[in-house]
Amino acid sequence: MDYKTLRLSIDAGVAVVTLDRPPVNAQNAEMRNEITDVFDVLTDMDEVAAVVLTGAGKVFCAGADIKERSGIGQEAGSYWRHNRRVRESYYAIVECTKPVIAAVNGAALGAGFGLVMAADIWVASEDAYVAMPEIDVGLAGGVTFLQRHFGQSRARRMFYTGMKVPAQELYRLGLVEACLPAAELMPYAMGIANEIAAKSPTAVRLAKEAARMTMLMPVRDAYRYEQNNTVALSKTEDSKEAQRAFIEKRKPVFTGR
Repeated sequence: MDYKTLRLSIDAGVAVVTLDRPPVNAQNAEMRNEITDVFDVLTDMDEVAAVVLTGAGKVFCAGADIKERSGIGQEAGSYWRHNRRVRESYYAIVECTKPVIAAVNGAALGAGFGLVMAADIWVASEDAYVAMPEIDVGLAGGVTFLQRHFGQSRARRMFYTGMKVPAQELYRLGLVEACLPAAELMPYAMGIANEIAAKSPTAVRLAKEAARMTMLMPVRDAYRYEQNNTVALSKTEDSKEAQRAFIEKRKPVFTGR
């Protein structure tokens, strides 16, 4: 797979997607199309069990490419195509069947922070920070996702002012798993990914599906949904192997069946 704005590597069941559009990994139409494509491809790759998403250089993603955006709206349908492209790049990560770990190596702004919020697990370097600065360029977007992760006051303050929230504060709020020196960020993220990759791929797929779908359901229906998944998993070869391995005090060997 040949991408122009990102890099993809796969090793031992873990894919690393690196945003790579110098100087600050700003999102243009090409990058958004490639983000959608790569996460759709990874969903179908049986050899991939988990994904780490990070940025090249010292910035995770500075958000939308404002130079490109200034030309949107000059022809009929262009804004709708743009908005659809933005939505799909976000939901390609959300709907990827493999758990996605965001390794936030620097600033994640606007749509760049949106990519982080699309991921399942967040880790950050000590010099990273997030913000939704659309208000500063006469726009307003992202409060939908801010309010899913932050309390009302903080979410709306961020939305109305474009305030920056440093990684240390994200850690204090319990939003990132770790706030680390830059050199330790990727090893930590890869450690989580490798731990996930050692599990039954069928169980992990249903676990991510449950985590996503139960957020949309009433509690009773959500719990029933999880129970049904457990029943289905109990009939798989991986489930039987996990139980045998537990009894025999050895590591299980999963086949995805």
